[in-house]
Amino acid sequence: MDRNRKPYDDVRGLIGNTPLIRLNKVARGIRTPVYAKAEIFNPGGSIKDRIGGPIIEQAEREGRLKPGGTIVEGTSGNTGIGLAIAAAFKGYKCIFTMPDKMSQEKVRLLKAFGAEVIVTPTAVPPDHPDNYVMMAKRIADETPNAILANQFYNDANPRAHYETTGPEIWEQTEGRVTHFVYAAGTGGTITGVGRYLKEKNPKIQIIAGDPVGSILADMWRTKGEGKPEGVPYKVEGIGQDKIPGTLDMGLIDDFMTVSDKESFAMARRLTREEGLFVGGSSGLIVHVALHIARRLDDPNALVVAPLPDTGERYLSKLYNDEWMRENQLLDADRTTLAMVLEGKSADHGDTPGIVSVTPGQTVRQALRLMSLHDVSQLPVMDGSNCVGSVSDWSLSAKSLEDTKMLDATVGQIMDAPFPMVDVAQPADAVAKLLSKSNPAVLVRSNGTVKGIVTRSDMLNYLMAR
Repeated sequence: MDRNRKPYDDVRGLIGNTPLIRLNKVARGIRTPVYAKAEIFNPGGSIKDRIGGPIIEQAEREGRLKPGGTIVEGTSGNTGIGLAIAAAFKGYKCIFTMPDKMSQEKVRLLKAFGAEVIVTPTAVPPDHPDNYVMMAKRIADETPNAILANQFYNDANPRAHYETTGPEIWEQTEGRVTHFVYAAGTGGTITGVGRYLKEKNPKIQIIAGDPVGSILADMWRTKGEGKPEGVPYKVEGIGQDKIPGTLDMGLIDDFMTVSDKESFAMARRLTREEGLFVGGSSGLIVHVALHIARRLDDPNALVVAPLPDTGERYLSKLYNDEWMRENQLLDADRTTLAMVLEGKSADHGDTPGIVSVTPGQTVRQALRLMSLHDVSQLPVMDGSNCVGSVSDWSLSAKSLEDTKMLDATVGQIMDAPFPMVDVAQPADAVAKLLSKSNPAVLVRSNGTVKGIVTRSDMLNYLMAR
C-alpha cells in the first residue's frame, strides 16, 4: 500500500484511506466474513474528519466564508474536531454547541483545538431554542462573518462519503462487498456510501442500526407516516429525534434497533478481544453487522461495518465501570464464594481453611483456639456436619459470669449451626445471609467443607475490589 511511503504536506493528507480489518474473535462461529473499516485511524480519530474540509471548502467557493471568519456547528463532538482540524490551516475560528450527554473528553478535545464550546441540555425538543442545533443556528445568525456548517442539511456531507468512503470500500473488497452496515446521525455516511455502492451493484444491501430511543427506525418502518417521540439514550453521535436532510431513507434496505447496553457491551468486546479501541456507536454498528452475518450464514457474502470513532472519547463513560453500573449498563460481576475464599487465602496464607471445635471440647479450648487463630467465631463440627457454633463474645460473657463454664463442653452451650452454602454461590446472594445473629457461613464443595466466610471476610473482599 502506498500510504505513508512519502511525506505529507500537512495533516489533512492523512484523512481517509482507512484500513479494512477482519473481525475474528467477536465473530467466532460466524461463517460470513465481517470487516471493520477503522475510521479511528483518521488524524482526528473519527469518520467526521472526512467532512470537515469539504464543508469549509464549499462555503469558501460559494463566497459565504471569508478570511478571519467563524465556523459554527451543533455537534456531538466528532464533526467539530473534523472542522477544527481543517479550520486550523485556514485561520478560522470555531464555535460549537454540544448536548450535555456528550463526554467531557469531547468537550476538552474541542477546546484543545482552540474552539469555543457551549454545552446545551439534551432533554429538550428538536425545535426548542436550547436544542444544540437551534442554538448553533442562532449563534451563526448573530455572529458577523460566520457560517453554520449545517452538517444535517449540507450536501457536502454525503458527497464527501460518496467520493471517498464508498470508493475505498469498493476497492478494498475488490467489489465483493454484499452488505454495508452503519448507523445514521446526520445520515451523511450511510447516504453517501450507500449511493455509491448501489450504483456499483444495486444488489448490495444497506443496513442501518438505530439506538433504542431514536425515531429513525420507526420512521423508516412506517415510511414517514408515524410520529414517534424520541426518548433519551446514552450512545453518542447516532440516532435522531427528527429526520436530517442529509439522510436518504430510500437507500436503506433494513433497520435494526439496538439498546445502549448491547452497544456498549460490544464496544468493550471490540477493545478487549480485537484490540480495536472504539466508542459506543461502533459497538452498535458491529452488533448489527454480526447479527446480519449470522443470519446470512454465507461465506461468499461480505459485510463491511465502519468504526466511527475512538474509545478515547469515552474513558469517563462506557469504559468507566462505575458510570456503567450507575446507568445500569453493566451486568453485576458474578463474584462467587470461591473467589472470596481465594482472596481470604491470599491475605492469610498461614491460616487453615477452617478452624473448628467438636462438641466434646471445652469452652477453655475453644477460647484458646480463637485467640491463637485471631478469629471471633467457630463452627462446631461433628465429622463433616456442622452441629452448632460458638463466638468469643458469647463464650467470654458466660465464662465471666461463671468461671466454671470454662470447663463446660462446647456442646452444652453452643448456638445454632452456621448455614452451609455451595462454593459456586454468588457472593452478593450469600451476603444477605450474614447478620449479627448469623455472622458466618460454611462453604462446601462436592460435599466437603472448604472454608468459612464471615461478615468481616465479605466486607474485606468488597473493599479490596
